[in-house]
Amino acid sequence: MIKRIVTHPGGAHKDDFLAVSVLIAKTGAPVFRRTVLEGEVEDEAVALVDIGGSHDPSLSNFDHHHFPREHEPTCALSLVLDSLNLYEDAKTFCDWLEPAEWFDSRGPNKTAEWLGVSREAVARLNSPIDVTLLRRFAREKRLDPGQTLYEVMRFIGDDLLDFLATARERLDRTSLFAETWDLDVKEKAQVVFLPRASSAPDEPSASLNRYVRAKGLQNDVVALIYPDRRGLGYGISRFDDHPRLDFSRVQDEEDVHFAHTSGFMCKTTATEPARLMSLVQAAWT
Repeated sequence: MIKRIVTHPGGAHKDDFLAVSVLIAKTGAPVFRRTVLEGEVEDEAVALVDIGGSHDPSLSNFDHHHFPREHEPTCALSLVLDSLNLYEDAKTFCDWLEPAEWFDSRGPNKTAEWLGVSREAVARLNSPIDVTLLRRFAREKRLDPGQTLYEVMRFIGDDLLDFLATARERLDRTSLFAETWDLDVKEKAQVVFLPRASSAPDEPSASLNRYVRAKGLQNDVVALIYPDRRGLGYGISRFDDHPRLDFSRVQDEEDVHFAHTSGFMCKTTATEPARLMSLVQAAWT
């Protein structure tokens, strides 16, 4: 039973903030931002996050800074998730995790190079949410249940754990129903269709997107067709914003009741697979 969570004082980073949030959600223990006290490295009731020079889940130690330089990118959050047997699912379903690992272990320049973008582009992804939460967390010496920031961190940890607990189940359910169709064009292009079913995922668009990536189909899939949650028809959208599809081209079709002006998606009352496929075909440019 973890009785307290200890992380380093000074500047806070996304990985230690999220790692502590997960541990708050799991344990409800108070958080201390300070140096490690004598005996705490050997005390399994003290979770040491991003501090202590030890990675030993059996002793609740989650520090990666002593790993050799050539070690694959990792961070405190990775270690905590791995101790909960959630790391592999997190890598599958959380697109932001691997960049977070790179950023914490390799720094912004190497991360930008790995992502294939400029250093400035990485900085532009920050928001007041990131800045404020990390700055407020860095200012605290102790956080206890009931404090505003502590409860916000509990929300974040709870939501992440809940998402990971259900993501695998949603993927498995999507796999039972999803169909892959070939688009009749010169290049290889596929459409993934999720039919309406009583036991289908409750977030069909997001579930279908994760399905494509988990199955390694992202190089060939150009569009997704999924049940419209606001009607009896279907939504049709570009996958990864594929440039050859423009659904504004079908906006005048009688069974299309909405087509976004940017062309990335449309909604239709059509339900027959042949008609749905013909709308994707008509949107191809």
